[in-house]
Amino acid sequence: MVNDSLIYDGRTLDLHHLRRKWGWIVALGALMLIGGLFALYNVATATIVTVIYVGEAMLVAGVMEIITAVQIRPWGRALLWGAIGIITILAGFFTFQHPLLAAVSLTALIGVALIVAGLFKLILAWHIRDVGPWGLVAFSGVISVALGGMIIAEWPTSGLYILGLFLAINLIFEGVSWITVGLSAKA
Repeated sequence: MVNDSLIYDGRTLDLHHLRRKWGWIVALGALMLIGGLFALYNVATATIVTVIYVGEAMLVAGVMEIITAVQIRPWGRALLWGAIGIITILAGFFTFQHPLLAAVSLTALIGVALIVAGLFKLILAWHIRDVGPWGLVAFSGVISVALGGMIIAEWPTSGLYILGLFLAINLIFEGVSWITVGLSAKA
């Protein structure tokens, strides 16, 4: 009898469910890989698709916030929560009305966030230098600052392609990883 379990980090993972569905897992990975390659081929279109997705997510989040607000007491909190929901919905509609402006704005936010996160990683690396392997944390900080700096240096032009490029890279890596998982489950 073949052992259909994998011991990982002290936990047992049953693989028979994955083995029965390995083809679907590979198909999912292939679709993601193809989507990622298409997005890489046309990053401007992928950027607009990303902005539309963000807009849709904002609409859903805004509606959920309003639904939550109706169920909250006292009314002061409910009104604040409802106002947040309305603002979120308006921002979602704004992304549909002005997708390029939304892309440029989101790109600037990502660039600044990368720089700030990178600086915090460098500070953290300095503080843990006597505790453990701080070099990788520092390297990660340098990479984050460099990527954020490149985005901001090319801004607002970078707003036309960065979101699509990030989507493409994510889909390619996810696709390859799911194909690998599916093929491993088949074995």
